[in-house]
Amino acid sequence: MDQTRSYAIVTGASTGIGFELARRAAEEGFDLLIVADEPEIEQAATQLRQSGVAVDAVQADLATTEGVEKLLAATRGRQVDALLANAGRGLGHAFLEQDWNEIRRVIDTNVTGTVYLVHKVGQMMRARGQGRILITGSIAGFMPGSFQNVYNGTKAFLNSFSLGLREELKDSGVTVTCLMPGATETPFFERAHMMDTPVGEAKKDDPAMVARVGFDAMMKGEGDVVSGLKNKVMSAVANVLPAGLTAKAHRGMSEPKGGQQH
Repeated sequence: MDQTRSYAIVTGASTGIGFELARRAAEEGFDLLIVADEPEIEQAATQLRQSGVAVDAVQADLATTEGVEKLLAATRGRQVDALLANAGRGLGHAFLEQDWNEIRRVIDTNVTGTVYLVHKVGQMMRARGQGRILITGSIAGFMPGSFQNVYNGTKAFLNSFSLGLREELKDSGVTVTCLMPGATETPFFERAHMMDTPVGEAKKDDPAMVARVGFDAMMKGEGDVVSGLKNKVMSAVANVLPAGLTAKAHRGMSEPKGGQQH
């Protein structure tokens, strides 16, 4: 790798928003270290190398401490200029009907692994007085997530965590940006067992658009950005309506069409 180039880590980069974030970073001349918990990350790396930048790929499970450390070791001590912490996992259906191991995996991927990675990379960025961090939250974090409850809770955490960390790092030279997309056309809903829901069947946002909005906000050092006009309206409404009403509205989007699954 050309050590004079900027260097970015992008997590959850095999498909969807993560892949498009990596593509956007490559277009801007960043060398890349991309990671996902599936072998498709190698195919993503092959595509991204066509941009003319150096791309290393790591298959690691960022729900585990060991997976985060495997990713960090793959930097081989190179200075990380941008961390795009995008890896996330969803889970649909009623909370009490979900498998505990799947619930735990959502929490460990979205919260524990993300926070550990940001803690490690953020310390290095602060020590040298520069760096950019982008965390993929969600407009789901504004709403009680009936029939997607654990996921929405993790995204509420990430939205809050991003803005709190941004304030702590004010004047440090390190910026923190939270990207808050809405429903996006990615494998997310299939993996979350949500194809039998209204939101799973509905038309969704283009991941390339979402990634462009998030990446550009990160480069400008903005605090948070909601992608898409419809999502901006939805987030504004969610902030003024009583939580009980938004929970009921969320049920209308996320409840399986056959009702609760037992």
